[in-house]
Amino acid sequence: MGLPDTARGHLDEVAGRLQADWQRFGTDTVSAEEVRAVTAEVLEWLAPSHPLPDDGLITPLHVRLLGAIRREVLLGTPAPTQADAVVLLAAVERVMVAIESRWAERFRDRLDGPNGVELVVEIAHDLRSPLTSILFLAETMLQGRSGPVSALQERQLGLIYAAALGLSAVASDMVELVRGKDRLTAEGRFPFSFAEVLGAVEDIVRPIAEEKGLALRLHPPTRDVRVGHPAALSRVLLNLTTNALKFTTTGGVDIRIEELDGDLVECSVADTGRGIPAEALATLFEPFRRRQQAGDYAFSGSGLGLSICRKLVEAMGAELAVSTEPGVGTRFSFRLELPAQTEEVYFG
Repeated sequence: MGLPDTARGHLDEVAGRLQADWQRFGTDTVSAEEVRAVTAEVLEWLAPSHPLPDDGLITPLHVRLLGAIRREVLLGTPAPTQADAVVLLAAVERVMVAIESRWAERFRDRLDGPNGVELVVEIAHDLRSPLTSILFLAETMLQGRSGPVSALQERQLGLIYAAALGLSAVASDMVELVRGKDRLTAEGRFPFSFAEVLGAVEDIVRPIAEEKGLALRLHPPTRDVRVGHPAALSRVLLNLTTNALKFTTTGGVDIRIEELDGDLVECSVADTGRGIPAEALATLFEPFRRRQQAGDYAFSGSGLGLSICRKLVEAMGAELAVSTEPGVGTRFSFRLELPAQTEEVYFG
């Protein structure tokens, strides 16, 4: 039993439009002939009596064409009748569900296989490329290079930048988790300015704080220029501050650099958020932990951010500590030996 004649006729019209505009699938094909051939296969699969495709026949182009057909049925012109739309969408959904379940199994098999780690790294790299473009474009617009920016647009661009940076950090965390902590501070120790490190963190998270109506307070040390690992330090402070803002609804977040004895410096990020329940502390720094909830507290199921923070802090020769009280707030801290730079250093 096939599709009703009117539904089949509409489907043929949709297929014709997609074939005529074959360049839109350019990332998955190099020719109109391939789009035409794959479209014909997809149309056969949509017939209710047709068996579902074998795994080996499914390609990214098949998946993209199915998605395009679904969009055309929903939004295309001319629109099908309501009865035909129901039939066509059900047919597309039947095939999509079958494909997605099989691809999920293949993905799990690859993750469990000997090259599973490499697959994770490949995905992370694929994510970082477009995110880098988003960051570049948002920063370009924020600086007014594309024309005047209103105050509202500036705030919105800041949020876009912060969101893209957060996703890019997750992708980087996946790669660095595989590499191990020995490579996290491979750049060596050299002079840096705490004012510049804190200023860079503030520029990124300030839109998030303002959007939530939270205070963001910086407490720099008296002696600004130190010798250490500024990239790793910036990464830790940014991750901890972003996390603190995420789980704080009233009050604010303090980033404090406190000078102790000699060259010892304590770096901390404290918030006035909900706090962390005792039962969640045991697995707080574990990567890929199961999502947990306790009362109204919930944290990310991946745990990559805090796991990488701990690895970075350990790579710098310290230990990441946490103190928390439910309903009062949380404080993450670590102590580093950061010698003060005695000679004048220029930061360009």
